[in-house]
Amino acid sequence: MWNIWMIFDVRRVLVALHVGLAVLAFSIHFILLSTDRYNWLDDSTTGNPTVTAVVEASEAPAAT
Repeated sequence: MWNIWMIFDVRRVLVALHVGLAVLAFSIHFILLSTDRYNWLDDSTTGNPTVTAVVEASEAPAAT
């Protein structure tokens, strides 16, 4: 195993690993944000029917 680290610089490998994982994480999050179902920043509740039903029921005027 130590022969591998004689070929590659440890600092460059770790920097490349962290950059690659950060790009992967940002890519996954931006893909999820582009969908209607998994966009947690959009305030609309059109993607989840149970949440829509609860919101509609809570917004109904109270009978007096």
